[in-house]
Amino acid sequence: MTKPRPKVLITDHTWPDTGVERGILAELDADVVEAPAADEESLIEAARGADAIITCFANVSERVIEAAGTGLRVIARYGTGVDNIDVGAATARGIPVTYVPVYCVDEVAEHALALIFALERGVTSYDRASRGGGSALDTGLGTRRISGRTLGLIGGGRIGRAVEQRATALGMSVLMHHPSGRDGSVPLPRLLAEADYVSLHLPLTDGTRHLVNHEFLAAMRPGSFLINTARGPIVDTAALAQALNDGPIAGAGLDMVDDAESAAGHAVLEHPRTIVTPHVAFYSDESIASLADQAARSVVDVLTGREPANTVS
Repeated sequence: MTKPRPKVLITDHTWPDTGVERGILAELDADVVEAPAADEESLIEAARGADAIITCFANVSERVIEAAGTGLRVIARYGTGVDNIDVGAATARGIPVTYVPVYCVDEVAEHALALIFALERGVTSYDRASRGGGSALDTGLGTRRISGRTLGLIGGGRIGRAVEQRATALGMSVLMHHPSGRDGSVPLPRLLAEADYVSLHLPLTDGTRHLVNHEFLAAMRPGSFLINTARGPIVDTAALAQALNDGPIAGAGLDMVDDAESAAGHAVLEHPRTIVTPHVAFYSDESIASLADQAARSVVDVLTGREPANTVS
């Protein structure tokens, strides 16, 4: 009897096609199915009979996992965080959850610095003014020299270290706070009081959700900027909206806004002292190719009986 082809469901992706993944999954002669939509009901239908699920931002809930049935053998995340996957439900069924820890370190580090430069140099303000026929020097946000300023990094993983290396080369002083308090970590109150730019490089967990709240923002140095290229929910959007209007911060560079459709989210998006990008800090041609390759290879590893490189413990 001919062995059935394994079914691999790709729930969602933000790049043009899945050619890299399909090329690797061809080793399995897999039937690769892309979900028509990322809502739970669509994923439940698409997941039926799946041997593997690869997901980007879609929520792989317990119901989706249940719908796949007993043949589901692996859930692979395009990326580092797995907060959109019900890891507990997967683990209870003996299904490994894989992730890709290293693929966009350079990209996120560069994006964080790009936001700092754009804010401090008033790039978007000058751009808007120039397109409207203006050219006044005071159009910017009180431009200062970046060299000699202090950058505060919250999170000392690969990306935080990459930002530190680049910032030091640019003549900036760097303070780093790591929640674990490991060597070289400075207390958070000191970092907030001294840093001209506070850049977040943390995973989203119960402990980091709304880490940036009213108290956090009130403790920041007057005239400083908040940079978030991590996860949106680390920042309390309502608190940020208030701080942008009332101080002490001068502005914010955000790679996404949590709850963007709320009144506070809209206020942050429309504020003249914010720069917002649509969760693209990870993106480059090279990073996407690496991400797709590693996520698909973890599926091939599991379905061929090999240990995948990175699983959630």
